[in-house]
Amino acid sequence: MKTYLDLCRYVLDNGNEKMDRTKTGTKSVFGYQMRFDLSDGFPLLTTKRVHLKSIIHELLWFIKGDTNIKYLVDNDVRIWNEWPYEAFKKSSDYKGETMDEFVLKIKSDEGFAKKHGDLGPVYGAQWRNFNGVDQLQFILDEIKSNPNSRRMILSAWNPAEIHNMALPPCHTLIQFYVNDGKLSLQLYQRSADIFLGVPFNIASYALLLMMVAQVTNLELGTFVHTLGDAHIYSNHFDQINTQLKRTPKPLPKMIINTNVKSLFDFKFEDFTLVDYNPDKGIKGVVAV
Repeated sequence: MKTYLDLCRYVLDNGNEKMDRTKTGTKSVFGYQMRFDLSDGFPLLTTKRVHLKSIIHELLWFIKGDTNIKYLVDNDVRIWNEWPYEAFKKSSDYKGETMDEFVLKIKSDEGFAKKHGDLGPVYGAQWRNFNGVDQLQFILDEIKSNPNSRRMILSAWNPAEIHNMALPPCHTLIQFYVNDGKLSLQLYQRSADIFLGVPFNIASYALLLMMVAQVTNLELGTFVHTLGDAHIYSNHFDQINTQLKRTPKPLPKMIINTNVKSLFDFKFEDFTLVDYNPDKGIKGVVAV
């Protein structure tokens, strides 16, 4: 995806050295926008392999309104494990368990998972119950009944509950837009980890757009990704430069089960990715 590589180059060439909450250090720019026409294919990075299974399960987890990592752990998705594990290590229940032992307890012990697997009112909680409002249902109803509305907005940023969240939302606000029978979506992301996070975010919200378009009987438009603090962590410079030496391949295609008519009925098995031939994966450490 040339659009993503252009972002990488721009931040490396123009970014400012900036310290961050994790004390890792970054190169950072403020304000950047990417556009993805979904008629060109599904925007999944090809200059490294991206774990689509994790993206799909996380999105379904958001849509359900779930905030406990047990669903993710049960499906071998690890992307949220670090935050509850770090919290667990500070608790009186911690007896030196490794991350693997912690994950096994989440998977096998319902009581332990309930106590130590919840992340607080993160994304899914806000999507489905923002101070009593089911924002996802509102969006679906508005698209169908008032498609010219400029109020088809969903926010994950709830100031009253930020202090109860394991991690305040990075992808904070989305807006849907209908024109000429096509549905588009714009995401505002306050904090964008370009190597690890952004490839997931692009694919996740492009997939959400596809799902909502299907259940509202609209054609696919554009995914617009607007970044606030767009940064490359200092321990990811080598990985980014490796990708910049690679040539993007044609985008894959995402096939969705057309029999699904409700956003809340999708299952993992309803998604099939075809013609995905990426370069091999590149590892990087998440900054917690």
